[in-house]
Amino acid sequence: MEDDALIHRIGALVDEEHELEKQIAAAPDTPEATDRLKELEVQLDQCWDLLRQRRARRSAGENPDEAEVRDPNVVERYQQ
Repeated sequence: MEDDALIHRIGALVDEEHELEKQIAAAPDTPEATDRLKELEVQLDQCWDLLRQRRARRSAGENPDEAEVRDPNVVERYQQ
């Protein structure tokens, strides 16, 4: 995935995340929305990680297209 497409994907996920947060605030007992929000958070972490990998590879003179989406168990263990 090219950087522009990845950035667009991140934006779409963030928009959906904000909508779900509003829904959950209005109706906290919505397990579907809560589950989807958790899924979105993982997908966002994966997208940000992929974008960082691509930028790091490019900066190091390597091929950014060799960056790969990491397993959720990997990206969710990163410390902020």
